[in-house]
Amino acid sequence: MRRPLVLLCAGLTLLSSGAAFAQNATPHNLILFIPDGLRSLKVTPETAPAMAGVRDKGVNFKNSHSLFPTFTMANGSAMATGHYLGDTGTFSNTIFTGYTSVPAGDTVVPFIENDAVLGDIDEHFNGDYLNEDTILKLARKAGYSTAAIGKLGPTYLFDHTGCPCKPGATSSIVIDDSTGGKAGVPLTDEIKDALTKAGLPTATPSRGDNGKAGDAKTPGTTSANVAQQAYMADVATKVVLPMFKARNKPFVLVFWSRDPDGSQHNHGDSLNTITPGINGPTSMAGIKNADDNLAALRKALDDLGLAASTNIMVQADHGFSTISKESKTSSSAQVSYDDTPKDFLPMGFLALDLAKALDLPLFDPNDKNAAVPAGKHPKAGNGVLGKDPTKPDLVVATNGGSDLIYLPNNDKKLARRTVKALLAQDYVSGIFVDDKLGDIPGTLPLSVVNLDGKAVTPHPAIVVNFRSYVAPGCDAPSNCQVEVADTVLRQGQGMHGSFGRGDTYNFMAAIGPDFKAGFVDPLPVSNADVGITAARLLDLKVAPKGKLIGRVMTEAMPNGATPKASSDVVKSDPAAGGLRTVLKQQRVGQQRYFDAAGFPGRTVGLDDEAPKQKAAAK
Repeated sequence: MRRPLVLLCAGLTLLSSGAAFAQNATPHNLILFIPDGLRSLKVTPETAPAMAGVRDKGVNFKNSHSLFPTFTMANGSAMATGHYLGDTGTFSNTIFTGYTSVPAGDTVVPFIENDAVLGDIDEHFNGDYLNEDTILKLARKAGYSTAAIGKLGPTYLFDHTGCPCKPGATSSIVIDDSTGGKAGVPLTDEIKDALTKAGLPTATPSRGDNGKAGDAKTPGTTSANVAQQAYMADVATKVVLPMFKARNKPFVLVFWSRDPDGSQHNHGDSLNTITPGINGPTSMAGIKNADDNLAALRKALDDLGLAASTNIMVQADHGFSTISKESKTSSSAQVSYDDTPKDFLPMGFLALDLAKALDLPLFDPNDKNAAVPAGKHPKAGNGVLGKDPTKPDLVVATNGGSDLIYLPNNDKKLARRTVKALLAQDYVSGIFVDDKLGDIPGTLPLSVVNLDGKAVTPHPAIVVNFRSYVAPGCDAPSNCQVEVADTVLRQGQGMHGSFGRGDTYNFMAAIGPDFKAGFVDPLPVSNADVGITAARLLDLKVAPKGKLIGRVMTEAMPNGATPKASSDVVKSDPAAGGLRTVLKQQRVGQQRYFDAAGFPGRTVGLDDEAPKQKAAAK
């Protein structure tokens, strides 16, 4: 019988010792540049010269890892705090909060890429739902100039508890999609005046055509998010960086580029077909757009004389995949829906299939808990199951390449019935279950992938990974992953969230005075490492509450120690039909890095390992 692996976190020791932090007389500046959804191997001197330049002249983190579930807010929380998701409670982009969030549309399963929703969740969970300090908040309190610019949701997450909503309050500069609107983080008079003097509006422009996802009959966008991000790059280069230079003290700037993520999600290059999928011209234009933003930032640093004193860390939150909507086992795929092509999975297929398999009524938490009638699906895919929607037996939070299942009553029998139903579906590839629910054959515990920690938000009972495979004719699997996705988007468009290597393999690179030059780092690194390494570079004193912490990437620093790495495989006990969840991982000391997980043959990154596997935990 398998047992949960206990993380003896080396990162905690690094955090608790003052000697572990940089002792620069004057710490250098730091720019965190996040190209959302950028696959590592898509960066070349031709496709993304600015990012390739950082990688090739600075540090190339060639063995990088997103955290699972591989979603934006989840990995944003890791970069912002240096903690894994079991501590931050940001288990996905849509989570179950256990209460009704009004700003999210009166639902218990809010989509949290929204400043007002984040503020509401903070208020409900003692003022800070992350329950861990962010690097931007700590830097601001330590006297740095701080700003976060970019995509709605993760941008604000970097300093979400310092809103200047009261007279005399201080905060980082926050400019995202909602800036200038009712739900936007207020701008100070200083920033408003500076924007006006630079000839820039005080409200962020919309995404325009880039925000159009299309539908089952209408292709999505063929435009990258150029106009909106050009505005944000102008804000950074013409207003924020000159302001920081004038202050004559160190600064931290987070720039979260929505592209290529937004363009890959919404692209209209292959409606309802797998190819070219996310490798079409719209996705490539999104990569180039993000690269142009980085190039603009680097030019501004040169022009302002700040390049020599500024570290730049470039890291994507996750990789990306092409969407599949196909299943031969799903009962929901056999039903006709007005907005879904014949024989394709509808949005909310997991909630629909579980409602039928468990014989439980299904209600829509995004439609005032209305019952979901036959031939219809939940509006946002989420579902509450049970006789009373206000006291559900089971909640499904729909996300994309993986979904979260909550059991508010911690019903162990229902957990086993749910797992049995999941194992019967061909679109499932790997199941993780709350340790408190006991050993269930075919599954691994949440603790094995650092999803069981000090989080104050409700922990999911079951995390379901969906099947992934490599598109035909592809010679770089992580560039061509296809995954079943529970989403309103269409087959052929883009998604992430799975435990396939196409989603866990993100782009990471760094350059600057505190990084080696021309160094290829062979060691595994993760987004949690990004957060904790940033804390060290900035000489921040952190007081962690949880123990699921990344490690400082010392091997990338001049004269830094290079620890040893290893790899192994963890397997669950087999279920009755022989399926078992398999986790392929690497280690640096006791720190673990997750390559891929699922059922061998159904998850990209497991196929080559499957015949050689030896149980690492029994």
